Amino acid sequence: MPRTPAIAAALVTAALVTAAVAWHPADQFATVRRAIGLGPDRPLPAPTVVRAGGTYTWAMTQPGSTDPVGWDPCEEIRFRVNPAGAPPGGRRLVDEALRRVSAATGLAFQDEGETEDRPFADGVRLFGRPDPVVFGWGDADEYPELGGTVAGVGGGVAERSPGGRVRYVSGSVVLDVEAFTAANVAQQPRVMEAIVLHEVAHVVGLGHVSEPMELMYSDNTGQVELGPGDREGLARLGSLPCR
Repeated sequence: MPRTPAIAAALVTAALVTAAVAWHPADQFATVRRAIGLGPDRPLPAPTVVRAGGTYTWAMTQPGSTDPVGWDPCEEIRFRVNPAGAPPGGRRLVDEALRRVSAATGLAFQDEGETEDRPFADGVRLFGRPDPVVFGWGDADEYPELGGTVAGVGGGVAERSPGGRVRYVSGSVVLDVEAFTAANVAQQPRVMEAIVLHEVAHVVGLGHVSEPMELMYSDNTGQVELGPGDREGLARLGSLPCR
C-alpha cells in the first residue's frame, strides 16, 4: 500500500523519538527505554525471597512509605579499595564479603581497583556520575564512630531519582585498624570476614536488628553466617525494580 505524506511523516517522527529515547542519557528516559526493550537487563538474576521467620530492618525507607531504599539492580555497584592500613589478607575479606552479598541479593559489584580516596571523607559527588563505594581502614582519631568496641562502619549514600524514588548511588565502609590486625585476620578469618559482610549489608540497605542470631545484630557475638532475616532482607533489596 502506498504511504501517504501524513503516514510518512508519522513514521519519521516515531523513528526520531525512538532514537532520542534510545540514546538520551537522562535518567527519566531509563524506564521508557526498558519498556520498549532498549534498556539493560539485570547483570545477575533476582534472588528468591524465602520467608523463614527471621528479623530484618531497612537502613532507610522511601519518603512516606515503609518500602526500602536500595540500589538499582540493573546497574553494577562500582567500588574501590584504599589499601592504606590494610592487614595481610584484608583485600580478600572485602572480596569475599562482596561475593556473599552478591549471592544473597543478585546485585553485581564492579571492581575499579585501588584508590587513595578515604571512606566517608568530603562527601560524595552526586552531580554527574556518583563516586564509587570506597572501602578502607582507619582508626578512631580519623573516624570517631570507631571508638570503643566498634570494628567497622558502613553505609550507603542515596539520592532522589527524577521519578521520585530514592536510590542508593554510593557508599563507604571503614574498618578499624585496631580490630583488623594481621593476627586477628590470620587466627579468626571467618569472624573478621563477617564484620566486613555486616558493613556491606548496611551499604546495600539493611539496618540493625535486636535478634542476636542475625548477622545484622548491632553487636558481634561470634555470628559468622547470614541469619534467616538477613537473607530475606537482602533478597528483598535485590528484588527491587530497576530504575
